[in-house]
Amino acid sequence: MTKKRALRIAIIGAGPGGLCMAIKLEQAGFQDVVLFEKSDRIGGTWNHNRYPGCACDIQSELYSFSFDVNTTWSKPYAPQPEILAYLDGVAERHGILPRCRFGLEVKGANWDETKAQWTLSLGDGSTYTADVVVSGLGMFNDLVRPDIEGLESFAGACFHTAKYDWSRNLTGRRVAVIGSAASAIQMVPEIVKTAGHVDYYQRTANWVLPKEDEPYSEEVLRQRAADPSLVVARRNEIYESIDTGTAFLDENRRAELESIGRKAIEVVEDPELRAKLLPDHPWGCKRPLFSNDYYPSFNRSNLTLVTDEIDRVTKSGVVAGGVLRPVDTLILATGFAANRFLSTIDVTGRGGLSIHDAWKEGAQAFLGITTAGFPNLFQLYGPNTNNGSIITMIEFQVDYVLSLVKRIADEGLASLDVRLDAMAEYNEALQKEIGKITIWQTSCNHYYASDTGRIVTQYPHSMTTFKQALAAAPVDAYEARPLV
Repeated sequence: MTKKRALRIAIIGAGPGGLCMAIKLEQAGFQDVVLFEKSDRIGGTWNHNRYPGCACDIQSELYSFSFDVNTTWSKPYAPQPEILAYLDGVAERHGILPRCRFGLEVKGANWDETKAQWTLSLGDGSTYTADVVVSGLGMFNDLVRPDIEGLESFAGACFHTAKYDWSRNLTGRRVAVIGSAASAIQMVPEIVKTAGHVDYYQRTANWVLPKEDEPYSEEVLRQRAADPSLVVARRNEIYESIDTGTAFLDENRRAELESIGRKAIEVVEDPELRAKLLPDHPWGCKRPLFSNDYYPSFNRSNLTLVTDEIDRVTKSGVVAGGVLRPVDTLILATGFAANRFLSTIDVTGRGGLSIHDAWKEGAQAFLGITTAGFPNLFQLYGPNTNNGSIITMIEFQVDYVLSLVKRIADEGLASLDVRLDAMAEYNEALQKEIGKITIWQTSCNHYYASDTGRIVTQYPHSMTTFKQALAAAPVDAYEARPLV
């Protein structure tokens, strides 16, 4: 007879992953659960990213939990305030807020093999011990600040899009935006409406495709409120559409999408601008972007596209191509180091193994969830799990992590640690499949890869395939150590 083990569980981060994990643990009867969140509220990336125009690039019905359907989305691609309000509601409806410890950043985690416990080092100098740790850090938690000479010398207001300064009124201001990817293509069309002038520094043109995003009518919203099954049906339609997509593999489909992108650029009146905005790389080798407002904004006289390489930043402005352009506000739309995952904190596992050493060739995990040498430590939105709707992928991952946590509790185990050979076999097969997607192997400057060139963010198959892989994961992939 084995004695069932009571577990103390710590979750790092109160974003969508952390919230989903806490809800499922509580529903399964686990009571000793705490979420550590470095900010002052829940929301994760949807709390930090509050720049003008911030919105989701997956249709809202699918970018929400299957167990908490929202009938009030105002449009197909919800803006950030609506997503954050939805997550607030999820936390409140499921009673998660009392489990959250806000303003406490987890700086590190250390495994004690003898005690079979993790010790978390917190930002206030205190520590917390837990039998199981779940990381909800995901991909978007480590801000990238560009390495530009003189950046610190700038005398005006300077901030990152993920720490947008809403106290700074841009009306009549001269603004410089550095970066031309996801946050920039959403923000620039909004700030040019009030700014005196915007200098927009583009290193690489991106494919920006239009999206069907007309606000829902009052009648549709009334129908949805009266019959939530309409939202569920739409959610299922979106899932099927995204899940069966083969754009990254299908050359004809990619060509079709590039044609749509070129057509969208035609709205730009200046032919020289159109040429500068046309990407020189194939669609799909960088993150796909969507906006209906991006290209029309270049017809405004107060927006200047600068494609010269930035030489330096001075006290009064930005020097590019030998030309100083004075500005009083500098916005860094330079995104996140999306390939770091759990390694944004110091984690030490069995035998003093550092996560940095374990991932020296690039982040990797078994099923994207657990890395050999780090027992009882599970990751959500971890290495090679980026595909389709990450909320849906997170739900699949949470269900699998919950099964492992139940196993530890029900079998009275000290630890579960994925075998190194099982992890290696999984990742070898995964990288072979990734290698077949030639578009990801091109020389584009994208965030999919580690410094070694290994693709560490993307999952090469469908969401359904990932769910099936979790269900088929062999029990003997893990080394189970019983309590002494």
